[in-house]
Amino acid sequence: MSLEPLRRPRRLVPGDRIAIVSPASPFPEGGLDAGLAVLRGWGLEPVVMPSATASTGFLAGADGDRAVDFAKAWLDPSVAAVIASRGGYGSQRMIEHLDWEALASVEPKAFIGFSDVTAMHEAIALELGVASIHGPMPTWTRFTGNPEVQEHLRLQLFAPERVQRIASRTARPLAGGTATGVTFGGTLTLLAAEAGTAHHRRDVAGGLLLLEDIGEEPYRIDRALTQLERAGYFAELAGVVLGSWADCGPYEEVRAVLIDRFAGRGVPVVEEFGFGHCAGSLTIPLGVKATLDADAGALHFAVPALV
Repeated sequence: MSLEPLRRPRRLVPGDRIAIVSPASPFPEGGLDAGLAVLRGWGLEPVVMPSATASTGFLAGADGDRAVDFAKAWLDPSVAAVIASRGGYGSQRMIEHLDWEALASVEPKAFIGFSDVTAMHEAIALELGVASIHGPMPTWTRFTGNPEVQEHLRLQLFAPERVQRIASRTARPLAGGTATGVTFGGTLTLLAAEAGTAHHRRDVAGGLLLLEDIGEEPYRIDRALTQLERAGYFAELAGVVLGSWADCGPYEEVRAVLIDRFAGRGVPVVEEFGFGHCAGSLTIPLGVKATLDADAGALHFAVPALV
């Protein structure tokens, strides 16, 4: 059995309401203003949920409060999409407070974010069977300060057929070839931290695995990869798409770990694809079938990210 494509939410149109939630860490006062201006410039109506601006140490308010706000946003028929304000830490704590049966009772909607929010992507895929968007968040200066990053997210949300083929200017093959499968993954250390939980994938056969991270030394990257391999995460993958490794030490040292772990698996592997914690970060759909061309440094999605 292999990974199957997930249900795709509808695309956005001008006038849509988009809820801002903070599943993990708080953001500095005023840190959301520039991102809200971008969303409004697209014709959207941002709705900032109450706990999104809260701060309790390293968390954006109490776990239960963050969960209540996410659930309210997801269940509200007037809200077309939900976007995380930032990552940081804490999404896994919030997930335990969600009533997934209730969330599954309504039509799916687009969910956008990355980094710590990887835990949310995995839970939404496994609990709701809904595709989501690995993309930049509105408090991130590399989003608010980069028109190309903004435009790639905007197209994925409003006109996804125009970006069904994602070609990276920085990508290069670690192992050449082509492969087709359903995209999944995100931040490496979050995926490793999910091992042993209800939201750890136990069957990834035929999938295209996306991996990136920030601030992890090469030996810690290797440790997280070892954890996933021992948990059976790499069995029968179709291909691997490696993104950025910001602040993880000299890239050649990181690259040596990636070569050791992936180059000999007999599947296409592309490195430096340009998604994650990097300048120019690309927006990539999760839970959608795509063809990876490692030699060309491109992903071609069989259908648009959103219907």
